[in-house]
Amino acid sequence: ARATPDAPPEALEGALSGAAAAIVCTGTTAFPTKAWAGGGVGADDVSGKVWQAWSGNGFDFKKAVAALTAAGLNTPDAVDARGVEVIAAAAGRAAAAAPADRPFKHLVLMSSIGVRRRDSFPFVVLNAAGVLDAKAVGEAAVQAAAQQKGFAWTIVRPGQLFGGPYENNFYLGTLFQLDKDASTKAVTFRQGDEIAGDTLRSTLAEVLVQSLSNSAARNAEFTVINVK
Repeated sequence: ARATPDAPPEALEGALSGAAAAIVCTGTTAFPTKAWAGGGVGADDVSGKVWQAWSGNGFDFKKAVAALTAAGLNTPDAVDARGVEVIAAAAGRAAAAAPADRPFKHLVLMSSIGVRRRDSFPFVVLNAAGVLDAKAVGEAAVQAAAQQKGFAWTIVRPGQLFGGPYENNFYLGTLFQLDKDASTKAVTFRQGDEIAGDTLRSTLAEVLVQSLSNSAARNAEFTVINVK
């Protein structure tokens, strides 16, 4: 998720070269977990590094997170803001370099419910470490690149993710293998960021892919949740 000397941002251009579209699903946890490991800090050392940054910054959590970002950890600012900015810029360069008969057409971003309501409860709690602020920066970067380079954009905002696969134990939903019963698998969409709920990973995956071919999703932002 973070550019390093071994995987510089320019490496993305090779991945995007010749592509007609891309779906961005990067993200980290809203609060410090092993997923924040980075910058030479291993997964088992994250909690100690967080305490060091917190106590060393007068127990100001925002300053502590900024220090962790500067130290190279995979914080929301590093992944959901700066990481997506790097991807959006690379997509813009790929679009500019694409031949007229094979243009780069569409960039889809998986974001989150609450981005536009991050100052309101309960999203203000989720945003304590700046994850929704960071996702807002990422959204803006995708929209700006699309508008400047002439390709379509889509922003999909799911709720808390449920369902498998369960390989990533950094998230509560995967750690406890949370799922929805058969009666809670209908899908609801709403433009913007106006509803709340949970989203199955299987639903989200299908919506992200379908966004590439559905004209209603072009240059649009919407929320998707599962309901009874």
